[in-house]
Amino acid sequence: MIVRQFINWVRTASAGERAEATRSLARAWLISDLSEDDRAAAEGALLMMLDDPSPLVRKAMADVFARSGEAPAAIVQALALDQPSVAVSILEHSPLLIDADLVDIVATGDCETQCAIARRISLPASVGAAIAEVGSAAAALELIENPYAELAPFSWDRIVERHGHLAAIRESMLLLDDLPAATRAALVAKLSETLAQFVVARNWLSADRAGRLASEARDRSALHIAARSRGDDMRGLVSHLRKSGQLSAGLILRALLSANLELFEAALAELSELPQARVSSLLHDRGSANLEALLRRAGLPESTFAAFRVALEVCHEIGFADSAGTAARLRRRMVERVLTQCETDGSATEQLLILLRRFATESAREEARLFCEELVAEAALARQHHELIAA
Repeated sequence: MIVRQFINWVRTASAGERAEATRSLARAWLISDLSEDDRAAAEGALLMMLDDPSPLVRKAMADVFARSGEAPAAIVQALALDQPSVAVSILEHSPLLIDADLVDIVATGDCETQCAIARRISLPASVGAAIAEVGSAAAALELIENPYAELAPFSWDRIVERHGHLAAIRESMLLLDDLPAATRAALVAKLSETLAQFVVARNWLSADRAGRLASEARDRSALHIAARSRGDDMRGLVSHLRKSGQLSAGLILRALLSANLELFEAALAELSELPQARVSSLLHDRGSANLEALLRRAGLPESTFAAFRVALEVCHEIGFADSAGTAARLRRRMVERVLTQCETDGSATEQLLILLRRFATESAREEARLFCEELVAEAALARQHHELIAA
């Protein structure tokens, strides 16, 4: 009887009145102890209200049913496909939508609906992959900032590939502690590429110089990322560097001159396609023949063999990196030893000597900066000591 009265009344009521009445009927369907007949009649009336011309009415239903697992499934499905102002609460919260529904809506929906889905709690990897593949930049940002979303490594890479040129995406991703090292390196490469294009467009630098500076910045960043990577994360980083063309002789030599043996071994294992344990045993054997055979199998230029041999000898003398900072910073003593050896060795190419001279300049400047920072820290400590005594 009440439902029949409701149906007669909504024909002449205003949109606001219809919305409030529909909200009340939806709540009654969820929480009231209705008989089977009344429940069926109420559901029929609510299904009828899906055709109401005012989105206020449909939004009232969506707000009531959004978080309920007991809501009528047919109504929830219809509301999920409604216009964004109606659908967002259903898309963001409804437990009745299955993964296939969400993937399909991501593929066909607009930015607002994609963002609503990206904010869902316990978002599965399959839906995250759909957003990474076809979602808007805003949806990708929501996905990155959703602590409950599951994302496969390839989804991270796809977001970087599609939206890595946007500062908001890069900044949000780089703040994540558990971001895969390979993805972090890809983000840095995107940033380097964007900056290089910017300075060239402004005529601040030539294209060649901007490209070289960007390449050097990528190499330094790769060392910093590698210094904090271990195990599978390190292997994933090295694999990414190889696929992206960054795993060059210069980068591998930089790793060794920074005393980062783990990256050096992982790089040679990747290029030579040998187990890393086998590579490690060959390097620790300290035989020049073994090293040259390994470098040759890895496809590195023969003109660099002497530099690698001297660098490895110095590494064995002074020890390897014992901290993340050390493993990312060129060691001046090692660089100068290798440079001196190569300058007197007729097999070293001019290109290698230029690279080593750049390394020498970089390591000297880094050492000077650290020295100055230590002096400033000591002066501040002495000043605090005198102030305590005076007090």
